[in-house]
Amino acid sequence: MTNAYTPPAGPGAYRTLSALVLGSSSPRRRELLGSLGLEFEVCPSNAPEPPPLPGEAAEAYARRMALQKTMDVAALYPQATVLGADTIVVLPPQTGQDALVLGKPANEADALAMLTRLSGRAHQVITGCCLALPGRPAPLCFAVTTDVFMRVSTPDELRAYVATGEPADKAGAYAIQGLGAFLVDRVNGSYTNVVGLPVTECASLLLEHGVIAARAALGAQRSKP
Repeated sequence: MTNAYTPPAGPGAYRTLSALVLGSSSPRRRELLGSLGLEFEVCPSNAPEPPPLPGEAAEAYARRMALQKTMDVAALYPQATVLGADTIVVLPPQTGQDALVLGKPANEADALAMLTRLSGRAHQVITGCCLALPGRPAPLCFAVTTDVFMRVSTPDELRAYVATGEPADKAGAYAIQGLGAFLVDRVNGSYTNVVGLPVTECASLLLEHGVIAARAALGAQRSKP
C-alpha cells in the first residue's frame, strides 16, 4: 500500500456505498472525484508508463495504461472498487506524419517544444478509465475523447508559462484548470476529461454498479415506513 489516505468528504450529490479507491496521485482527479461528495481512499499506482506500441491507436493506449494502473492498485485492495485513469494529449496526423502522443515533458525545453507544437492547433485529450470491482473477473474499461482548440500564443508567452513550473507534470505541458487556461480557445466535449477525469462517465458507471448512490434517493428510502 503506498501513500493511502482518506480525503474528507465534501458536499455533493452522491455518497459512497462500499469501499472505493482512486488509483492515482493526481490532485486534480482527487478533487474531481471528491466533488461528487464521495468518501474514498487514494493509492497512487506504481505501474510503469511505457510509450505506445508501434501502430497502437491512441485510445487503445490510454485504455491500456489505465488498465495497468488500476490492476496494480487493485492487487492491494481486493475487497474494494478501484478506479484508475490515464490522460494523454494527441496531435492529429499531418501530411507524411503519424499522430503524436504527448506525455509529460522531460524538462523545460521539452515543455516549450510541446506547447509550440500545440499553439494555434486543435488536438485531442483522451482519458482512459478502468473500474475494477471485487468479485468481477474482468475490469471495466473505457475512454473519453475531448477536442481542444488552442489559441496562437507567442514564444514569449509560452516561455513565461513554462517558467511558472506548472507544465512540469502535465500531459501536453499545460493545465486547462490552472495558469494555462489562457492557452485554450475552446473545448468541444467534456471539460473535466481535459482536467484528468471524465466525471459524468465515471459517476454513471459507479452508479450502475451500486458503488455510489444519490444522497436524496437514500434519504427518501429511509423515510419509507
